[in-house]
Amino acid sequence: MDWKHLLSTKRTGQSESPEHHDRTQFQRDYDRLIFSSPFRRMQDKTQVFPLPGSVFVHNRLTHSLEVASVGRSLGSNIARFLQDQYGDELPLSQELGSVVAAACLAHDMGNPPFGHSGEKAISDFFKHGKGQYLEDEVNNPEVWNDFLDFEGNANALRVLTHKFSGRRSGGFALTYTTVASIVKYPYASGNENLKKYGFFQSEKEMYFNIARELGIEESAPGIFARHPLVYLVEAADDICYQIMDIEDAHKLGILSTEETKDLLLSFYDPVDDHAVLKKIESVSREVTDTNEQIAYIRAGIIGKLVAACTKIFIDHHDAILKGVFKDSLTDHLEGAMDDAMKKCERVGFKRIYRDPSVVEVEIAGFKILGTLLDEFIKAVLEPKHYYSGLLLPFIPDQYRVSNDAPVHLRIQTVIDFISGMTDVYALDLFQKISGTRLGSTGY
Repeated sequence: MDWKHLLSTKRTGQSESPEHHDRTQFQRDYDRLIFSSPFRRMQDKTQVFPLPGSVFVHNRLTHSLEVASVGRSLGSNIARFLQDQYGDELPLSQELGSVVAAACLAHDMGNPPFGHSGEKAISDFFKHGKGQYLEDEVNNPEVWNDFLDFEGNANALRVLTHKFSGRRSGGFALTYTTVASIVKYPYASGNENLKKYGFFQSEKEMYFNIARELGIEESAPGIFARHPLVYLVEAADDICYQIMDIEDAHKLGILSTEETKDLLLSFYDPVDDHAVLKKIESVSREVTDTNEQIAYIRAGIIGKLVAACTKIFIDHHDAILKGVFKDSLTDHLEGAMDDAMKKCERVGFKRIYRDPSVVEVEIAGFKILGTLLDEFIKAVLEPKHYYSGLLLPFIPDQYRVSNDAPVHLRIQTVIDFISGMTDVYALDLFQKISGTRLGSTGY
């Protein structure tokens, strides 16, 4: 792959050349995302822990903003490297910080309510729940795979690029480079030997066009190499969720202060990082607020991980461009940082993600999303029924398709509607159609 092709200002759904603007094209991507309704709705979508009561923890929006901040640093570091390599031959390389930051903002925009359990709940409805009967009606194995294994990653690409009813062609009309930078799994569903996938059948041709335009390598029919910037977006996400989940767990009392400090300080080598550890010790004597102590340690760790991932990217630059680098950047951490990341991951699975407060969200997600899918799919498939007529007005115009549209499109529009909901709206609508709450609220 060639950076001269990988960096492009061409936009989805637009054939003409980008207009001149005071902001760069990639800065416009960032601004377009941050002012959008789907981005704002992430403030009411679960990241890991239930939405805050007396203690404010991360939601999808705050997580995405932090990932964008880390991603901007990584992108800016690699921009300097590419400037040294290419100089004036690659002017767009100066904008890598903006590109990666924009992609980081967008990376979770396809996630449904109730965290990762929301993805599982949608899949379970079609795989084991009341939606199993729909397989024969869909009568399309490839599309059915999209329903059986719903992917927030693939849904993000759909949210960003699909022409919903009444909206413009190309969705957000983002640059090809920004769009390609969020596709962690550049192939469609149904590849048994590959985990997850990056786009639904409905966006397959869109991605193929982007890949061809950017010169992204195709290792097998329909299976592409990652765009190099995907590695930076992924690293920013890995860094933030591993570290910030630990901090949130401390604030909620799941992890003690001593446990949290031990975990975070293990990122530092006692010998190589002796001076830094002495500085942390000094600051901790001055700052007696334990939350601030942990925030200070966390900030240093993020900086340390950004520097390490930058070096890993540069060291493997040639392999990344050839499309043969298969791991994440954080998989190549060494020494204390590698051990600490693995330790955080183990603690996450054993202590954090199995905490009753997290499991309760998963249980609620299955019940709520399963009910909404069942009711609204029945309504779009049988629109003339009286009860369907009561439900259908809840679906916003942008998600409407003709009553004569193929079954899979009518089902997909319900998934679009439900996956775009906030946690609170999904709960509110569930209570209304279950007869446990009366009243009205906006989408």
